[in-house]
Amino acid sequence: MRSKTAMELFQYWNTVRGDRPLPRRDEIAPTEIPSLLPDLFMLQRQADGTSRFRLAGTRVCALFGAELRDRQFSALWQESEKAELACVPEQMMTRCTPMLISAVGRSAAGDALQVELLLTPLASADGNIDRVLGTLSPLLRPPWLHMTPVISLAASGLSVLDPTMNSPLDDLRVPPGTTAVGVMNGRAPGRMLHLRVLDGGRRD
Repeated sequence: MRSKTAMELFQYWNTVRGDRPLPRRDEIAPTEIPSLLPDLFMLQRQADGTSRFRLAGTRVCALFGAELRDRQFSALWQESEKAELACVPEQMMTRCTPMLISAVGRSAAGDALQVELLLTPLASADGNIDRVLGTLSPLLRPPWLHMTPVISLAASGLSVLDPTMNSPLDDLRVPPGTTAVGVMNGRAPGRMLHLRVLDGGRRD
């Protein structure tokens, strides 16, 4: 995890959940994380298993030059990855485990921007896990940032964060010719992403 925004959200999510697998949506208080709000987004799971943006912060929308509310999460990704990346929020909610996605965004002019997305699961008041609270943060700030929109993202890695561990876990190696999403689903199509399990343990 390289983004300060992702680190702060993960710490907050971990604090709110306490000794439970995940916090409830109504326990997230925007007033407690005001500095994160421009980079935050929330997804809602749909009946078909896909996820749509319920809200997105000003910097997230500015990055893509558009309002993201009601758009599918898969719409952020390049065409060849839309189907597989659409599955990631559903897999994360099923596993009740935060995930970190490394990606490269590209503008229409071909400018590249490294970004990091953190996805954390949330439960509703009735215990149904149907929301994702996340951040999307550039790792660098080139002069064109927020003036020239990113038109798509290309994933370069996906890491599963284990918030219960206090020591680093060994990397889970993805067999050649498989994808991170494929490994999570027990299948092996597509191109390879690098899947790791990272230590997310609290040290308080």
